[in-house]
Amino acid sequence: MLKNQLLLTLSIALTVSLSFTSSIFALNYTNRLGNKATFETLEEARVSSPVSAASKGTGNVTFKSHPVLDGYPKETTYVYRSANLWSGRGNRLNTNILVFSEKSFQDKDAAFTYLKDLGLINIIDTAVGSVVLITPSDPKTGFSASDQKHYYALQTAMLSLGVSERSNDAVTTYSDGDYFGGFGFIYVIGFDSGATFFNNYIASTIDYATRIAGVLLINSRMDEIRQVAGPLPAYLVNATEAVEAKYKAANNADAVKGNAKTTTCFNQALPLQQVVIHREASPNTPTIIRSAYDGMFSRTMRIPVVKQGLHSAGTPYQGYNFDQAPYSLTARNVVTNGVAPDGISVFSHQEERFSGNKTKTGEYMQTWYEYVPAEVLENRVAPGTVPLVIALHGGGDDPHAFVEEVGWLEMARQKRFIIVAPEHQGLYSDQAVLGESIAALAKYMMKSYPAIDASRVYASGYSMGGGATLTISTSHPRMLAAVVDMAGAMFKFTDQMEEKFKETDLPFMYLTSAYDLEPNINPEDKSLSDNSQVLLNKFLIYNNMNQVSFNFKAYPKCGFQADAWSATLVNNEYKNFIWYLNNKEGVPMVALNYTEDLIHALYPQYASMAWAYLTQFSRDQKSGAIKYKP
Repeated sequence: MLKNQLLLTLSIALTVSLSFTSSIFALNYTNRLGNKATFETLEEARVSSPVSAASKGTGNVTFKSHPVLDGYPKETTYVYRSANLWSGRGNRLNTNILVFSEKSFQDKDAAFTYLKDLGLINIIDTAVGSVVLITPSDPKTGFSASDQKHYYALQTAMLSLGVSERSNDAVTTYSDGDYFGGFGFIYVIGFDSGATFFNNYIASTIDYATRIAGVLLINSRMDEIRQVAGPLPAYLVNATEAVEAKYKAANNADAVKGNAKTTTCFNQALPLQQVVIHREASPNTPTIIRSAYDGMFSRTMRIPVVKQGLHSAGTPYQGYNFDQAPYSLTARNVVTNGVAPDGISVFSHQEERFSGNKTKTGEYMQTWYEYVPAEVLENRVAPGTVPLVIALHGGGDDPHAFVEEVGWLEMARQKRFIIVAPEHQGLYSDQAVLGESIAALAKYMMKSYPAIDASRVYASGYSMGGGATLTISTSHPRMLAAVVDMAGAMFKFTDQMEEKFKETDLPFMYLTSAYDLEPNINPEDKSLSDNSQVLLNKFLIYNNMNQVSFNFKAYPKCGFQADAWSATLVNNEYKNFIWYLNNKEGVPMVALNYTEDLIHALYPQYASMAWAYLTQFSRDQKSGAIKYKP
């Protein structure tokens, strides 16, 4: 028999093997490195990266450059790192641009001047991240098949965030990924034979192509036998018609628009799958690069959400962190000088405002991010009309990275609501402090922004953030209109929590996936675990509804007969099911959201799923009753 009280085991927001130290739980949280800009050969960067990693004060952790780069040809690849990179839990936010050029450079100064003249130094200084300039391993022959293994080495090192190796009792962490890499914002620029090399040896391989968020290729060709391995946004300048046709086919382009110089072919259902075709006798290269960055690179990203090693079997580093393909292609909203596209301003706060509410170890909510539409800041909306979403990150995650990667920033851009995302890593072990801190933050937001509609305050978090969502739900249910718990987290239900719901209902969706962690999903048949069953039944009780007796033979995956359900293909890649349980009035107060094939990771479509459920509900501020408007 399932018990009324059950500990939902902690799930980490990304299945990353990170070496956490006590500094993660300390106050004065930062996700920036504070470094100066540097320009190095790759071999110099391999020496610098372990030193940089060790300088962050990570305790007894040992660092070294990834061994996959051993034997990499010297003085062929250069790394420019902008100042004040994203780091720590925010290191995934760095933009990385790989440039394939057939040119040879006399020295580093010449290579740096080349990138500066192209406008790339200015772009990356604003975007924050790295530019990696790659030249042929043999300058006499140019790019060839032998350079493919070097690309594999770079990809492996750049995506090795948090990866370690163990020898007896000693653990050594690879430093390259944090030093000049990342995984979500990787873009490629290729010139002439460098562009043709990309087409033949990178674009044609699914393990490579589907981790890249966008490419700019100038004067490229492609062998007849080669095909583009998957959807890949491409800006093609003076390409052959055969190359254009292959990229249009890979992106399933079924619509077109254009002007005298540029034609854009795109998929109507998924417009990020696009091919920009530019023809000009003597194009201005820096202008083209700027156009590709502004119009494509800054608006697309890739996130790894599938089983590790799925398309990389047989490689030396198969199956470890971020060794996944295809990455999901989705919308990016790059924040430039504190502003995201379409006027969403991002404000970072680190204050003592909530320091009166502390854990036994002295932790309190000190850092948070606010995402506010321009029309709110300019007083162009009526008071009490804008929803508020409390976005709660997972264990080991950065709040800003979470808001971007799970899709909340894109939803705010589209739907024009306010987000507040606290850094709460050090609070999750103390439910009382965490609940009061989140409630105080929500009250502060409503006082700071009179535009917020108090009847439409929602909470949603992933993994550990799902536990934080349950905490605010069970401690202050009447403050919220609805909640979505994404993938569970550590939580203990108490009898006292039921008292708070005697006169208060709270719409609740639980979101999970087929390859979620074992505390949430039974790995044998991908059905709901006991923990997940208890979670759903608890909210049925809270909403004065009958509990469910689960029968997975009759109802695979969910285990119950739903009052309504849907099955959709999300982002043209994963099948998603939603099962709804209605109260006596026919209102879907409890729902289960389940996506096939996904691992425990931040999927950028989760926010849109959550938003679709949350916004059906509001709470009457006088009576406290839930209002339902499907």
